Amino acid sequence: MADDLFSERKKSLEEEFFARQNEKLKRELREKEQGKARKDALAAASGIQDERVIARLVALDIESETLAALSLVPLVEVAWADGSIDEKERVAVLAAAQKQGLAPGKAAYRLLESWLAERPREELMTTWKEYAAALASRLGVEERRALREEIVGRARLVAEAAGGLLGLGSKVSRAEEAVLRELEQALS
Repeated sequence: MADDLFSERKKSLEEEFFARQNEKLKRELREKEQGKARKDALAAASGIQDERVIARLVALDIESETLAALSLVPLVEVAWADGSIDEKERVAVLAAAQKQGLAPGKAAYRLLESWLAERPREELMTTWKEYAAALASRLGVEERRALREEIVGRARLVAEAAGGLLGLGSKVSRAEEAVLRELEQALS
């Protein structure tokens, strides 16, 4: 009788162990499938097929719904160039976002607001450069020039938003100029 109880307990523990293992494997498979679906959706929305760039975007929590915010990274980078964001710069970035079709309350807008509230990691700008390079590689010379002028122009408006000290001097700081040059190079 004790042997039967021991045998039943052993069998019960084995079944419990294998059920947990089975559930763990199912969960890992679901997560892998969801990750692939996110990457596929992002690739479709962006037109980028470079798996390395897509993986970096996913690692930064960029999804097809928030991809539009990625196009505003240059503006965010210029706004943070001096180490903090002036309220006029913040307003200029958010106005550019709304002009681009990002609406308050939507995922892309909320992501942008988080970048304005807390300076993003350098990895975001690095990823944007990779994204821009992948996008630019699909464009002709004139299209690339137009894209560069558009992006750098919008970024310059943010840099000029705060103006010089008491309205005097250059409207764009040295740090902001450095970021603007970096953007131009990334889009060349």
